Amino acid sequence: MSETPPNTLQYRFDGPEDAPVLILGPSLGTTWHMWDRQVPELSQHWRVFRFDLPGHGGAPAHPAGSVTELTRRLLATLDGLGVQRFGYAGCAFGGAVGMELALRHPERLASLALIAASPRFGTADEFRQRGVIVRTNGLDPIARSSPERWFTGGYAAAQPAITEWAVQMVRTTDPGCYIAACEALAAFDVRGELGRVGVPTLVLVGSDDQVTGPAEARTLVAGIPDARLAVVPGASHLVPVEQPAAVTDLLVRHFSTAWQSPHDSASTGQIPVQAPVAQPVAVPPQPALAPPAQAAPIAEIAPAPAVPRQGAGRPDPYDAGLKVRREVLGDAYVDQALARADEFSGDFQELLTRYAWGEVWDRPGLDRRARSCVTLTALVAGRHTDELAPHLRAALRNGLTPGEIKEVLLQAAVYCGVPAANSAFRVAQQVIREETTPQE
Repeated sequence: MSETPPNTLQYRFDGPEDAPVLILGPSLGTTWHMWDRQVPELSQHWRVFRFDLPGHGGAPAHPAGSVTELTRRLLATLDGLGVQRFGYAGCAFGGAVGMELALRHPERLASLALIAASPRFGTADEFRQRGVIVRTNGLDPIARSSPERWFTGGYAAAQPAITEWAVQMVRTTDPGCYIAACEALAAFDVRGELGRVGVPTLVLVGSDDQVTGPAEARTLVAGIPDARLAVVPGASHLVPVEQPAAVTDLLVRHFSTAWQSPHDSASTGQIPVQAPVAQPVAVPPQPALAPPAQAAPIAEIAPAPAVPRQGAGRPDPYDAGLKVRREVLGDAYVDQALARADEFSGDFQELLTRYAWGEVWDRPGLDRRARSCVTLTALVAGRHTDELAPHLRAALRNGLTPGEIKEVLLQAAVYCGVPAANSAFRVAQQVIREETTPQE
């Protein structure tokens, strides 16, 4: 296979060249082979297009740091092939791409299926910590725990070859691309935009999915105007692998009956209803034998950000500051700090957000790795050990490795004093142990 340019994706086609194009999007940690059991049937009706995420399945390791960027690469690939309009089915991360297509490029999309998907995949903190674990320990801990997230216990026990194949699939993914995908999911949130999805949508979920399960599926169905829900019994997160026949049947039925032409709603904005909204589709249990799969998020809604006060003159940096503060320190830490604020300390929290984070941390002159190095050194110099732990966690999220943090503290010992560095090493040792130990 020839080298894939950085602005496109590795792909393959199956099915007749003159058939309508149906795209199948993979989840994080998988390859296009997660759809192998669906392709024989789907390719009888459609020209099936599958793609790999960057650094997955041998694809070139050109990280995509946002769902928007990954979607842009997908469209660039399709443009180069002359594909303008298509149906799309995506699992987990692939589902995020489907939502991005529906919201930002509706003219390209004829019909949509969202599988094991969510408008908000867990919390930003969860994904950034996953990136820290991969950066520190490699992908092996994620790979070894993937069967628990992807499959029901019975399926994993009955299909050891598929389970092992799934583990190896994650293990051979490029770590940098995996971390970038985690950052993309950390920033993805379309909860407030679901009402603008204007194509017929099938929301499909495994009944036993503990990652993005029936609750998240019902959130999608409640928000998307023309959506139907299908819950597949006896399946977990990688439902196309665990219950391939059920998923294939649902996709064939959906894309056969809910393929919207460009003229159906483009001019009026009205959405033709192809099926009753939010009516679950009863699916009998299917025998499970399928190829492998992927890893994914966790579902929990982050609190809404505090409403800033209006500044005067140039644009108020509060919003940008709150965004940077959350990304660097984590939602949980910032939420606690804001929740503790009262009439006495509220102005101080606003000052921190607006000036420390909106004015300084958001400046383009240094990247966040460099700013973390400066901040750690300053905290050691001032012996501010109470502030050190959150900034050590932030440094790990910003891309510093434990070895690099050690070097920062060693150099600080020379210039700031051994007693100060001694205290800093104690705090750092505990924080690094907590942040880089994989969760059981």
